[in-house]
Amino acid sequence: MQHWFIDRQSLALPNWLEAMPEARLLARAQGAAAIGPGILWFRQHSGEAVAAVLPPGQPAAGQHRILLSDEPDEKTVLEALAAGAAGCCNSYAAPEVLQQVALVVGNGGLWVGQSLLSRIMGGSARILERQRQAAPVDDWSALLSEREIEVARLVAGAASNKEIARQLDISERTVKAHLTSIFDKLGLRDRLQLSLRINGLVL
Repeated sequence: MQHWFIDRQSLALPNWLEAMPEARLLARAQGAAAIGPGILWFRQHSGEAVAAVLPPGQPAAGQHRILLSDEPDEKTVLEALAAGAAGCCNSYAAPEVLQQVALVVGNGGLWVGQSLLSRIMGGSARILERQRQAAPVDDWSALLSEREIEVARLVAGAASNKEIARQLDISERTVKAHLTSIFDKLGLRDRLQLSLRINGLVL
């Protein structure tokens, strides 16, 4: 999948190019209308409004937008999602994090920060508990292998791919392969949906 990094000038941070060496650079003034399918990464500098960075309207067919924010917070993430972005992360995130974001978004999922995810999970705790008591048990584990169950539970505990690989003594590539299989078997799109499913909200 083609990646485009769009900033005030057609310059890239080192972590961007390390994550996506084949990515193309584009100055914001050039506009993104003529870009074809792929993932478009828009950088938001400190003090800039989300609306000034992301183009108006929804992405074209085959395109996914991600906001790279120098100072991301929950408000920025929510504004980015409302403006049609599929995710938001720190401009200076480690290359492996950017690759993980690209994997989730490229598969049709949404990427939100850990603090917002924690708030969603925390705010839903009582609802989830009532659903656990009132609804039949969702035996999602019956569809997965023993190793996939381990990976899924670690994801539900907010572990990163690197942390999962270290805990299970496997490679990050193997973790990604397990996640792809888990998403396919459970009919889910991303880590957020998986976390909600395992924590009791049947999707």
